Amino acid sequence: MQISAVRDAIAAAARAVVLPAGIPRLTCTGYTPDSVTEPHFFVGEVEVTYDRTMGRGLDQLDFTCRVLVGRQDDRAGQRVLDALLSGGGPASLKAAIEAARGAPGQPALGGLADDLHVMRVQGYRWYEHQGTTYVGAELVIKVIGSGST
Repeated sequence: MQISAVRDAIAAAARAVVLPAGIPRLTCTGYTPDSVTEPHFFVGEVEVTYDRTMGRGLDQLDFTCRVLVGRQDDRAGQRVLDALLSGGGPASLKAAIEAARGAPGQPALGGLADDLHVMRVQGYRWYEHQGTTYVGAELVIKVIGSGST
């Protein structure tokens, strides 16, 4: 799998979320940005496990992604974040990203991977990014695919 292409495809899938009226559109990047326009989702760190099957048949990528929301109003920001972290609904990052899995038996992320799974949310807390504090959380996404590409 090509890590940069997978990062970009995850960010593209996350753009499909629909936030409540009055909330700016979610901006998304496949990399850690210098600055964010909130609310913002980005694909951060990656852990690579090679050779999950013999002969370079399968590698596993575990991405730690972050979503950051403004804190102009503590309660309102956390409500937006909660909607993004929900397991379902129009604002759900899990639902939007896992929609990129494709139909049963089809490759995920437009053919870049065999499958993906949004495994968990962690680190729901305040984050500082380039001197600004946001409320945010991390999503861990497992992607599996061919080790030979």
